[in-house]
Amino acid sequence: VQLQASGGGSVPAGGSLRLSCAASGRAISTYVLGWFRQAPGKEREFVAGISSSSTTTYADSVKGRFTISRDNAKNTVYLQLNSLNTEDTAVYYCAARGWRRTTYDYWGQGTLVTVSS
Repeated sequence: VQLQASGGGSVPAGGSLRLSCAASGRAISTYVLGWFRQAPGKEREFVAGISSSSTTTYADSVKGRFTISRDNAKNTVYLQLNSLNTEDTAVYYCAARGWRRTTYDYWGQGTLVTVSS
């Protein structure tokens, strides 16, 4: 599975962005999909995940502001980012894993989100 993330950019605090991650090479309908981020000088952290049945999980820091969704027909996963603040500045990565796996096996290249105050 190859993943291609897009949609990053620079926005002021309070703004919104929508990230997309298009998959190729295999249908991802049975995969668990996730978004992670890595801020400058920090370790990569989990942001949101969505199961094949569209059950979602979120990091506490983004609950109520970010929404993960998937469109299996388009082989794409999305992350809607609302009410952005400067602490959301990071490179965002999409990832995929088989439903039996506990670790993510496939990663996109990352897309940069910069939030200015």
